[in-house]
Amino acid sequence: MPDPYWNHNVHYHRLVLDAVPDGCRAALDVGCGDGLLVRKLAERAASVTGVDRSPEMIRQARVAASGNVTFLEADYLDETALPEGKYDFVSAVATVHHAPFDDAVGGLVRLLAPGGRLVIVGMAYNKTPLDWMISGCGVPVSLFLRRLRGGRRAPAGMPVKDSAMHWGEVRKAARRLLPGCRYRCRLLWRYTAVWGKPEEGGP
Repeated sequence: MPDPYWNHNVHYHRLVLDAVPDGCRAALDVGCGDGLLVRKLAERAASVTGVDRSPEMIRQARVAASGNVTFLEADYLDETALPEGKYDFVSAVATVHHAPFDDAVGGLVRLLAPGGRLVIVGMAYNKTPLDWMISGCGVPVSLFLRRLRGGRRAPAGMPVKDSAMHWGEVRKAARRLLPGCRYRCRLLWRYTAVWGKPEEGGP
């Protein structure tokens, strides 16, 4: 079934879905918005929780909730809101920049089970000439895809915020906080970081 709308975040849903480990029991999407990614994750995990601080986003998400999906209005940085170390898979799309980076990543790691996998799709701002060059290359691709996909660009009422970090700062911080992560700057003004949490007793 085609997506009801397209934007730069939805464009990277396929990357997130491809990272879900086989046999995933519990998945968590942080900053779930209207629940579009959660509903896709529900086809790959036994149970999926979507969490968002926005009452309006959770209201919209619950309209189309299915049997193995739960939506929770809460702040994932609140240590009492979600169980620590429960989730085999955690995703955060355009969410990390809404909080201090170290706190945000630390909160995601806390929720991830040992041996689990974390996928971050994030945003940053341009600082260097190379940043601006890569950003410029994304413009024609974005225009083409927007025309091809059509539809509205984002759910009404979704909170938005600009990143306080440039690409180099994000890359350095991600590699410090998530040792061994697969970090990549993407064409459509996003970066991805994929990381596996060590098993208990592992390095």
